[in-house]
Amino acid sequence: MAPDDRRAALVLATVPLVRAHGLSVSTKQIAQAAGVAEGTIFGVFPDKNALLVAALIKALDPRPTLDAMTAIDPFLGLRERLTMTANLIFRRFQDNAELMAAARKLAFTNGDYPEATAYMAASRESLLSSVAAVIEPDGVRLRRSAEETAGLLLLFCGAALYGPYGDPAKFDAAALVSLLLDGLLIDHDGGNTTNENGNPTNDNEDDDGGTHRC
Repeated sequence: MAPDDRRAALVLATVPLVRAHGLSVSTKQIAQAAGVAEGTIFGVFPDKNALLVAALIKALDPRPTLDAMTAIDPFLGLRERLTMTANLIFRRFQDNAELMAAARKLAFTNGDYPEATAYMAASRESLLSSVAAVIEPDGVRLRRSAEETAGLLLLFCGAALYGPYGDPAKFDAAALVSLLLDGLLIDHDGGNTTNENGNPTNDNEDDDGGTHRC
């Protein structure tokens, strides 16, 4: 087997083991899963960590998430598109939480893997750009640019899952999109706006059935 093919086979065998065991997976376990001698690993990788970094990059490939965002119907309302997008972000973050932590530890701790660090940064940028592309058709309706709005949505999703006050059951995709688009104020521009019956009103309703106040 050619070295590149051997590398690819070892990476594929390592991905599920990293998901199951984290960074504590042994080269013996990897070799058994790949059906090779343990020494074969060091014939194509300088050390175990280099293999783990390669496996993490493979496992954290953002392409499936990006493709799913691209497939969102641009003719849906902004609120619906953003809710679908937030659900995709949640799924990626939840499925890969331990892998992301492991990748940050390996790539950033001693700076031995600049290519992996650059890859992770590029993945974050591609995710941001894809979310912004979902928002862009309605960009003129927002007070912030599509990219800034995308950054806020990613920030909200990350905090809801990983933050000390996060609670995905309470702050789900729809709740975060409502926070992003509607804000929290009941009144309008700091003043009470009422209709002829004295009830609070909002003349800034959007065509998604919500209010646009971000």
